[in-house]
Amino acid sequence: MAVPDPVPGPVSESEAESEAAPAPSRGEVPRYLRIASALRDDLARHALAPGSRLPSERSLAQRYHVNRQTVRSALQLLREERLVVTDRRGTFAAAGPPDAGPPVARPVAPAVSRPAFPGGSRAAEALVRASLGWEPPPSALAPRLQLTPGEPTLVHRHTVLAPHGPALQRAVSWFSRQALDEIPQLARYRRVRQPVHQPDLRLLYHWMHQAGLRATHRESVRVPPGAPGTAAGGAARLSVHRVVSDQHGHVLEVTDIDFSAQEAAWTYEYSL
Repeated sequence: MAVPDPVPGPVSESEAESEAAPAPSRGEVPRYLRIASALRDDLARHALAPGSRLPSERSLAQRYHVNRQTVRSALQLLREERLVVTDRRGTFAAAGPPDAGPPVARPVAPAVSRPAFPGGSRAAEALVRASLGWEPPPSALAPRLQLTPGEPTLVHRHTVLAPHGPALQRAVSWFSRQALDEIPQLARYRRVRQPVHQPDLRLLYHWMHQAGLRATHRESVRVPPGAPGTAAGGAARLSVHRVVSDQHGHVLEVTDIDFSAQEAAWTYEYSL
């Protein structure tokens, strides 16, 4: 008879050392993300039906040839995405929509709320055009990103589109040398020479957390010079300048976002 997995709790230093997986090499996607992706696919095609119990941590560790701590990290990510729930009996696929049958009542493990990169959950769910490439940042920005003048770095461009209308939001993000060194999911793009279209960086702030970075967001909101106002019949526009730093004060990311105040909402999320 299979013994259910316990509800995950804090991992002791000795357990972490005994189960720690080797650090991924530069350019390699971390194992826990690959496992989460495989389980996410199983959930999407109902190979794991809503309400069904997932294999035990031990079984998943044997299947993917990893240690149990790596499996726990993958399951935690799926819990944060509300795709699975965990109680004392084990981990289960989240109940499906109403037409999938009556939901199974189970306590839901509390999820950590982190905003989606770059412009919040609304931007993450809307019609977007995005790309990743290598460009030198503006000369005034280079020192903050630990770069020499003219040195290229990873840049993310992101546009939120209105249905049959103009762009609602535009964002450009520049990543520092520190971010590329510390965050494996970004470091793998060092080898990319051609622009990457439609990259999915929505979990960037989760990746920072997984890399042991305690990110601080500092954002300034202003009305851009010369922006049309609603009194003149035009759409009011606002801009947000975001600087994300780690616990040591090193800049990880600088993002500038411009959006239509009439068409889009800006929501700030804080963890206290």
